[in-house]
Formats: sequence, C-alpha cells, structure tokens
Amino acid sequence: MVTGGVSAAAAARAKLPRMSLTIHDQPLPYIDLLPERPAAAVELVVIHCTELPDLAIAREYGERVLHPSGAGNSGHYYIDRDGAVYRYVPGTRVANHVRGHNPNSIGIELVNRGRYPHWWDSRHQQMDEPYPEAQIAALLALLAQLRDEFTKLRRIAGHEDLDTDLMPASDDPARQVRRKLDPGVRFPWDAVVPACGLERLR
Repeated sequence: MVTGGVSAAAAARAKLPRMSLTIHDQPLPYIDLLPERPAAAVELVVIHCTELPDLAIAREYGERVLHPSGAGNSGHYYIDRDGAVYRYVPGTRVANHVRGHNPNSIGIELVNRGRYPHWWDSRHQQMDEPYPEAQIAALLALLAQLRDEFTKLRRIAGHEDLDTDLMPASDDPARQVRRKLDPGVRFPWDAVVPACGLERLR
C-alpha cells in the first residue's frame, strides 16, 4: 500500500535508525569441530532470543559441550541490548541453533530475558521484555551485511516459527507448553521484515 507516495516498506525503514556495524569476533572454543559449508548454502536467517539475563551467561551456555562431536548449541551472532554485535561462529560453519534447519541457516541471538528462569512453567509463558531500539538497529545493520556476504540469503524466520513442538509443563506435566517461543510477541516483525528485505518464513 502507498500513502502519499511513501511505501509501507519505506515508512518502516524510516522509523528505524541505521548504524555502521562493528562485529566483535569471539569464536567459541569448538568452532573447528563444526561442519564447514559454502556461503551459497545459506538461505535463511533465524532470529532467537537468549532467554537469559545477560550476554555473559549466554556465552557460558554457548560454550557447553552437548554433542558427541564436542560441540554445543549456539547462534552465529549475538546482539546485546546496547546494540553491540558479537560473532561466536562464522557463517561458513554450521552452528547448532534450530532443529532441522541448521545446514542452511544463520542464527542470530538477541539478548533478552524471555521466560527466564521459568522457561517451561505454564504460569510464566509471557515474553515481556521489549527489544531496545539500539538492538533492532544493530540487527538491521547485520542483516544488510549478511545479505551482501551470502548472496542466496532470501528468508527470515523466528525460532518459534520453525520449532513448534510442545512439551510437558514443569509445574504440571499434564499441561503442555511451547518448547520455543522466541523471539516472542515483543519482537517488531512488522518493522523488521520490510526494512531488511527478506521474506518471512513461517
């Protein structure tokens, strides 16, 4: 839809500040154990939130060895609340961040409490923390850079779009809760999708 000669996408872009991007490389100890892939294999970006209090604790979780290969679970990039961007895994390696979609995707983790520390308690399923403007601006700058680096990148999804499994609630096993809800209802999809130029995959 066009209003007064300005498209909805242009209006969305105008509302979000742009920034130059500095990426802090902090490779995880096991990155050499992660499979390599060509840049052309990357078609999808998956947006996560850490569901943890801060970046330091998210890093501790990312360093934990959880697989027989000696690797753990983590995103490729982490964006702190102030907009600082960290690369834990290069995009040319497969990180374990979303079941069933790791080989062709890049995972971006936004520092956000989510449901912490009651992830699967049926009484605490609200995702209340907003995403700061600086964090969203950094995300858009990172997405623009990734589109330049990975020429087949066309789609974007939330973790909740791709992992829809239910599990027994920790407070009442007779009740079911979503295993993954990130990035959640406070993530500004209506602004991010038009501004980043990627198609949302659901």
